Amino acid sequence: MKVLKFGGTSVGSVKSILSLKRIVENEAKKQPVIVVVSALGGITDQLLTTAQLALKGDEAWKDEFTSMVDRHHQMVDTIITDPTKRETLFTTIDSLLEQLRSIYFGVYLIHDLSEKTQDAIVSYGERLSSNIVATLISGAKWFDSRNFIKTEHINGKHMLESEISAKLVREAFQDLPRISLIPGFISRDVHTQRTTNLGRGGSDYTASIIAAALDADVLEIWTDVDGFMTADPRVIKTAYTINELSYIEAMELCNFGAKVIYPPTIYPVCVKNIPIKVKNTFNPENPGTTIKSKIENDCKPIKGISSIKGTSLITVTGLSMVGVIGVNRRIFTALANKGISVFMVSQASSENSTSIGVRDQDAAEAVDVLNKEFANEITDGAMFPMYVEKGLATIAIVGENMKHTPGIAGKLFGTLGRSGVSVIACAQGASETNISFVIDSASLRKSLNVLHDSFFLSEYKVLNLFICGVGTVGGKLIEQIKNQYETLKEANGLKLNVVGIASSKKAIYNREGLDLNTYQEELKTSEASSPEKLYETITEMNVFNSVFVDCTASKDIAELYQRLLEHNISVIAANKIAASSEYDKYLKLKKTALTRGVKFRFETNVGAGLPIIGTINDLRNSGDKILKIEAVLSGTLNFIFNEISGTVPFSETVRRAKEQGYSEPDPRIDLSGTDVVRKLVILSREAGYKVEQEDVEKQLFVPDSFFEGNVDNFWANLPSLDKDFETQRLALEQEGKRWRFVATMDRGKTRVALQVVDRNHPFYNLEGSNNIVLLTTERYKEYPMQIQGYGAGASVTAAGVFANIMSIANI
Repeated sequence: MKVLKFGGTSVGSVKSILSLKRIVENEAKKQPVIVVVSALGGITDQLLTTAQLALKGDEAWKDEFTSMVDRHHQMVDTIITDPTKRETLFTTIDSLLEQLRSIYFGVYLIHDLSEKTQDAIVSYGERLSSNIVATLISGAKWFDSRNFIKTEHINGKHMLESEISAKLVREAFQDLPRISLIPGFISRDVHTQRTTNLGRGGSDYTASIIAAALDADVLEIWTDVDGFMTADPRVIKTAYTINELSYIEAMELCNFGAKVIYPPTIYPVCVKNIPIKVKNTFNPENPGTTIKSKIENDCKPIKGISSIKGTSLITVTGLSMVGVIGVNRRIFTALANKGISVFMVSQASSENSTSIGVRDQDAAEAVDVLNKEFANEITDGAMFPMYVEKGLATIAIVGENMKHTPGIAGKLFGTLGRSGVSVIACAQGASETNISFVIDSASLRKSLNVLHDSFFLSEYKVLNLFICGVGTVGGKLIEQIKNQYETLKEANGLKLNVVGIASSKKAIYNREGLDLNTYQEELKTSEASSPEKLYETITEMNVFNSVFVDCTASKDIAELYQRLLEHNISVIAANKIAASSEYDKYLKLKKTALTRGVKFRFETNVGAGLPIIGTINDLRNSGDKILKIEAVLSGTLNFIFNEISGTVPFSETVRRAKEQGYSEPDPRIDLSGTDVVRKLVILSREAGYKVEQEDVEKQLFVPDSFFEGNVDNFWANLPSLDKDFETQRLALEQEGKRWRFVATMDRGKTRVALQVVDRNHPFYNLEGSNNIVLLTTERYKEYPMQIQGYGAGASVTAAGVFANIMSIANI
């Protein structure tokens, strides 16, 4: 025998109720079934709303009542095709509706709505729907659940009288029909015989009580979702259905916001070891979620994450609490006597404070109750008045295997900390099946996503990228991400989600990810942006696993790094300005990233895609000391001095460097040595030396006057240098020598200069736009370590930025 319960959405429309009919009739071919149904979707709320209108004397109650009558009539007209059955059913439901109208009219006349009257009103939802379904399903026999589900009135609530109910259920179904149809939710007081109910969601409970009393093979809860999800799919798009849960795991998830089944449902069937299946009326082929006592071959420590919005945290604190027996008893007794539910408790080991989590709507009354309970202690100064924090949310991670997995709590709080989420209070039971914690509600979405991702509940690890700059480097980076996207998903389980793209004047955003095929067109029609607006939008989006990627040369964008890092957003910079700015600013960026647990990566600041900064860090971290750096760091300048010849004058080589994308947009930055100075400063700092740009000695090869005025004047005057350069170049060629613009750091002293090198020098044969770095260290003294390769170009720089992204993803 099987018990099937169908919720409001399962009987809420013609489509769903016909699906219910097919499911039940198919099951009834195999075995007897008991079917429990809720009111039509939304009707219970409408019944209560109409009651409130009648109580206020508002004539609108009549319109609400008429709409309910019309809805039930329309349902009958649509689904019941047999004229005789339809006529009989109309007689039944019209009689019930007339009773309901009379009750409403009474409330309207006397302006009184007692608990007894309200209980009677809400019972009509199930009574109406169950009669409709019983008529629809061939061979179904209708039972009034009030005859065997009995309650007692205790502490202002209707509590199940379990022993009497179980006995009456067994008697009622001693001769079990093939299909039994029962209204859920409603019950009757065991003493007064008045109509009561089992609370919102009580239809699940009705089905569980019956299944347990009759030792059913299984209890099936049919709803509008495929089962329990690893998290709320409205918040986490990658959430998926959990195949199996233990009773304890299901109970924990239900208590903390997973509204799949009513929490009391689990206990009756758990005692009898009857499995629960949660299935989807709209997708009956889906296996759904099975809830049972023991899960075989279960290796995941975390099964799911659930949350409760609208949390208030009340802190009871005072020195008089330390070592005093009975304080907590007084707290919980006082609240229980007022029917206030506490869903989380956190107590300091010193016993001087206890924090309790309640729902926002109970907070004011809870504070008042506790202030009265401890009024004497508060007056004497032994305790403080109750302190309440609102606007919070509670999250619980649930899984029975947590007890066998070390480090879960550490991983949980470390993950939240790196994401900039502060935990206000936490609690974990000795069973270790639930770790609950309270956070600011503004961080709820971010917290749920980062935890879902971190604990491998998501199919893919996600990095959410904000890319600033869509020029040569930024454009190439976006192209590389687009081309590699599917490969990274399939091979590495990584989703690179580009959620923001900004140009110098415009920006576009999409929390779910932008279309990298059409972003250029979208940018053209987007709203104007600015660095400050960019920062505000990124922080307001509050996306988890955020990485800001700067592919600009903008000082204003570089100024955002500190605030982004403080907001726990990792930064990857192709922009050299920040790392080469004042030493104190550079150091603060590094320290902020370290203390916040996020990343500040700028490998492409020197050598484009070459592993120079990473190598220096590895050497230092292993205990080596950098003594000297000699390097050709400008791919632009190396290209210029490799291109110059008797037929290609100096001015033409500069123009070619610009056209081929090697130089900065303004090539004077390269020719002035500014770019090389910045790179040398960065390398010196990474090598452990405190160096400012002003400390670098510069020996340049272009007169200062060429750096004055605008860029057009520069291009116009540049050919005047060609003759002198050719004379010197010819002399060097005859001596078998070449020019190289060399950056040198020797134990903290720095210099950049145009040097002449002969055939025996490692820099002599450096081709094209390549860079080369020689590192002399305590371990590499006699033979310096050499790093050489492409040092300029949009593609290699973008690839270096991409590599930094991969390092943050730990791929």
